[in-house]
Amino acid sequence: MREPLLIIKNITHEGPGLLEVLLWEYGIAFHCEDLSRVGTFPDPGDYRAVVVLGGPQSANDTTPVMHLQLLQIERALHESIPFLGICLGMQMLVKAGGGTVIKCQMKETGFLDSQGNPYRIELTSAGKKEPLFAGLGNSFPVFQLHGETVELAATGMELLATGKNCPIQAVKVGKNAYGLQCHFEMTPPMFSEWCTIDADLKGMDHHNLMEQFDTLQKEYTSTGRMLMDNFLRIASLV
Repeated sequence: MREPLLIIKNITHEGPGLLEVLLWEYGIAFHCEDLSRVGTFPDPGDYRAVVVLGGPQSANDTTPVMHLQLLQIERALHESIPFLGICLGMQMLVKAGGGTVIKCQMKETGFLDSQGNPYRIELTSAGKKEPLFAGLGNSFPVFQLHGETVELAATGMELLATGKNCPIQAVKVGKNAYGLQCHFEMTPPMFSEWCTIDADLKGMDHHNLMEQFDTLQKEYTSTGRMLMDNFLRIASLV
């Protein structure tokens, strides 16, 4: 019998956040592997769903760890195992499915863009029909932390949400694999820790970042919980 959920961490501090909160509330068992601490990526076929989180690596890295991740994600796609990739996890999903990972024309970091406007994503017509976004509006404020983006393969991939500076913000690959370039999973303690560890965030004003999060927190948390809940339902875990 397959285990409920596999969560892959690419760096210790980028954890599942709001997803983990929901898993505890529902009493759903999960197994978490931290690849930055000598963890490994188990056979996805042993699990009913897989989540791959963010990290500072690139999907274009040639390390054994990255090679294994791409291989296992490709297996998950082949077996139609429900999959959710966040940030780096999304980029690996696209690469494993035949797309390309490239540098962003404009790096995105934080809650606000270079003009001081909140980062937002807009659902496409396809995204509005997707169960991953059921019960949500058509536009959401998001947190960004990435210097790379993707180019989708000609077939088998669908654009679900766009952004002003980085056009590809949410994708669907195959039957039930989803990728989010932006972050919906953060909790306040988690974000505060990121600000003391991440190289890009350390160069920004910690107080201002926390104030921005506080202003958006109610909508951000509501959206993140709903999205994660929707994924658990797609995976038939609730």
